[in-house]
Amino acid sequence: MNRDSSSTTSAILDVKPLGFPWVTIDPFLFCVHHDDAYPEGNDAMGPTGSLSGRDLGQDFTVKDGFRMYHGKTVPGFPQHPHRGFETVTIVRRGFIDHSDSLGATARFGRGDTQWLTAGAGIVHSEMFPLREKKEKNPLELFQIWLNLPREDKMAPPHFAMLWNEDVPKKVFVDSAGKKAEVTIVAGALDDEKAPPPPPKSWAARHDTDVAIFCIHLEAGATWTLPRARTGEAIRTLYFYRGGSAKIAGTEFKEHRAAVVASDVDITLEAGETAVELLLLQGRPIDEPVAQYGPFVMNERHEIQRAFADYQKTQFGGWPFKNDDPVHPREEGRFARHADGRIERR
Repeated sequence: MNRDSSSTTSAILDVKPLGFPWVTIDPFLFCVHHDDAYPEGNDAMGPTGSLSGRDLGQDFTVKDGFRMYHGKTVPGFPQHPHRGFETVTIVRRGFIDHSDSLGATARFGRGDTQWLTAGAGIVHSEMFPLREKKEKNPLELFQIWLNLPREDKMAPPHFAMLWNEDVPKKVFVDSAGKKAEVTIVAGALDDEKAPPPPPKSWAARHDTDVAIFCIHLEAGATWTLPRARTGEAIRTLYFYRGGSAKIAGTEFKEHRAAVVASDVDITLEAGETAVELLLLQGRPIDEPVAQYGPFVMNERHEIQRAFADYQKTQFGGWPFKNDDPVHPREEGRFARHADGRIERR
């Protein structure tokens, strides 16, 4: 790793700025933090007020506190294909309406995580319905792309929900009585273990030490992240909210990504305000990566095959009337799986 400042300690291997998206390391391909201050919703569950001046369909510029992304009425991402990797979508605030070419649909949010194995190919949409007409509709989420090894890139697509009520949260209290809370989306921490990921995920293997933690420290709190189970894991801590934090004794006054050693305990300290960090950890897959847009394979010819297969089959077709379907405003959190099984929360 390259050390980009003299302030790095032996436990901090590299420091990177936080852009859009964030820099990731194998086995992770991509991580973006969406944080949009959407206003009240209109009858179509889009933003109230005028959308003039936006490049609708390609609106990634923050204007009036939010972006429409590829949406033209409701913000979000209308139908688009994926092959060869997984998406892990952690919704902190707001809701996502999911639909896919398997016929599965869902509305999830407020702490829920969707884990989607694209595998051999899937088409899905991710729309952000603004359900509240009389209140603002803030949305905050992480979307993380986790690679698949060569042998599993053509696995059958798989859709799983990790509901907020089922995702463990551990609270630690330091010697000064200050609290740290860790949400365990993937992996394990002490005696708590995350719900199982899809069966063909790199995270499902016992020796890959994949972990995804959302870490909240109260102002002035201290907590020690235990060393990884294996020293082969690469771990990155993304400090993205709060005034200042110390990671392994180094103070960060600006939001940064810190690649840290995985074979030692890492002490985290919040400054005068509460702080938030995201941990991504895992043993690298260490295979060639060929990526073009929504397809991630090992070789260039496999990307060409992905485009050809998508043009020929549409990965099962699109069983919905619109490219950007949303559920009725009054619908709650639910998932309807491809086999017809329905979960409600």
